[in-house]
Amino acid sequence: MKINLLILLVALSIGSVTESFAQQNIQTRNRIGLYGGLTQFDIKTDNFITTSGQGWIGGLSASVDLPHKLYNVSYTIQLSENTLGINAKPTLASPSEEIDFTMITAQVAFLVHVKIIQDYLTIDIGPMIQYTGDLEVKNNSQKNYIIENYSRVTAKDLYKISPFNVNGAVGVSAGFKSFKLRGQYIYGFTNILNQLNDENFVGETNTSKFKGNQSMFALTALIKF
Repeated sequence: MKINLLILLVALSIGSVTESFAQQNIQTRNRIGLYGGLTQFDIKTDNFITTSGQGWIGGLSASVDLPHKLYNVSYTIQLSENTLGINAKPTLASPSEEIDFTMITAQVAFLVHVKIIQDYLTIDIGPMIQYTGDLEVKNNSQKNYIIENYSRVTAKDLYKISPFNVNGAVGVSAGFKSFKLRGQYIYGFTNILNQLNDENFVGETNTSKFKGNQSMFALTALIKF
């Protein structure tokens, strides 16, 4: 249901932009694109010891080409599954080790594509709204591992991260009108760990607030129709 709402938002948004330019009697061209690629994901935080992990991403774009402007605009909706390593240990007396987590995200973005070399090379920048799934332990046998820097917080306790976040995206696209390669960096402006602050970890001696910001790099190939 949440993904359907995101798709509806993109459709309504691109329709409103197209109508706005049409009312100005300016020639525009709408294009639909499909894209997919790989991600490198991390959470920048002082609470945990993390290691970035790889994942995949795929999505749909709806763009408005503006030949009379120095930029084009587009709306994108994308899904990704990301991995992340966090240090934890079986017991307080054990040495720590890296355990893997997975997280699924759904993102909607409005991007402005500044033309450096016409449509062949652009700088892409814009805001993004993200729905974030649970942060899940990949190996069930490690769910009760104690997170490094804590005495009562376990790996399974980290699932309840903040579901809605606001990001900023910046990147570069290069290629032709029907095919482009895009490198994009996505940074989370909101605290993705904030919901953990509502939890009561009885007996925990580390009282520092949970705070972290998403950091993701995506390399994708885009085909436009």
